Amino acid sequence: MTTTLFTPLKLKNGFEIKNRFMKAATSETLGSADNRPTPPLNNLYRTWAKGGTGLIITGNVMVDDTAKGEFGNVVVEDDRDLRALKNWASSVTDNDGAIFMQLNHPGKQSPRTMSKTPVAPSVVPMEGSNAFAFNNPRALNRSEIKDIVQKFINAAVVAQKAGFSGVEIHAAHGYLLNQFLSPHDNRRVDEYGGSLENRMRILEEIYLGMREKVGADFPIALKINSSDLSADGFSEADSIKVIQKMDQLGIDLIEISGGNYENPLVQGIGKGAFFIDYAKKIKQMIDAPIAVTGGFSTAEGMENAIDSDGTDIVGLARPLVMMPDIPNLMKAGRFHKIDLHYLSTGLKPLDKKVGSLVGLSFYQQQMDRTAHGKSTQRDTENAWGALGFSFKRQGLSALIPQRG
Repeated sequence: MTTTLFTPLKLKNGFEIKNRFMKAATSETLGSADNRPTPPLNNLYRTWAKGGTGLIITGNVMVDDTAKGEFGNVVVEDDRDLRALKNWASSVTDNDGAIFMQLNHPGKQSPRTMSKTPVAPSVVPMEGSNAFAFNNPRALNRSEIKDIVQKFINAAVVAQKAGFSGVEIHAAHGYLLNQFLSPHDNRRVDEYGGSLENRMRILEEIYLGMREKVGADFPIALKINSSDLSADGFSEADSIKVIQKMDQLGIDLIEISGGNYENPLVQGIGKGAFFIDYAKKIKQMIDAPIAVTGGFSTAEGMENAIDSDGTDIVGLARPLVMMPDIPNLMKAGRFHKIDLHYLSTGLKPLDKKVGSLVGLSFYQQQMDRTAHGKSTQRDTENAWGALGFSFKRQGLSALIPQRG
């Protein structure tokens, strides 16, 4: 197949990705009980790499052991798990792929099962239908903010030492860095709040601190919302300004996303690429390449997104969970479309209440199957197996909302 999807992409610093397929961050929940990488995690990532994906972004790697986002997170605070991290990285790099470690801090989006008193820029409780799952936060002081900046930097240094190809700073989906960017969540009156310049200060400090330690050749990507999709949150206008500033500072890749736990757009399955129009606008303003994740299900749609200059990289999550070898199949002319079907308990009122849980549980179940050498279940519509899998692994914690 001769399509732009299979042409290499050079990042601003010269790092080359072999094609335009990206496995976007997924919630694998395959970390150990003490939050370390595991052999099944390596097996899953090796499968994706052998399936032909050029760039693989890890699921949330938390930078603070006292602040985790969900069951099964991997935490990197220092190099105590360096051997296991090297195995994780090499599962991709030894198979002709690139792997970026996504670094994150949940802020107030640390569930009540994990944080008695989560931290945030300001004391602004969670709202919406998922609020029940989170305790009210306390505001960080300046010293704690500096400590968190250093934790992000330390994790990037460890990722480089372990052989990861790069890192991605997660400033989207309502997590801590997104909370600082949002005027709804950030009501501080010091140098970290108020103006957009102040609200993005922590992001700048993290990026510049990382760059100083890892050097120019190690890619640093940024995941950021196009907006929070709310009236008083992080707006599209602010998003454009932050992206332009980070581009000026030297960020190597921008991944566009949107939503948060209070307005979780990307937990659903969309029709068409969610953020292509926004990405097209951004691409005219910056030098860094753009990745767009969400809504791609056909070969034609992926090709059009690249060929129309809507994005530089196509981000796939659920499609690659179900078909880990989409790039190889597409190159051989044997992939045209994937149907991500709807699962049901058989009870419509229950489906309405547990629909998002069913979806996440199902895809976590399929990643677990792949990690243990089994094929994915593409022909089932029964939700009970996925729910049983989730409750067996997590108990009642399975009811806590998670990102997709």
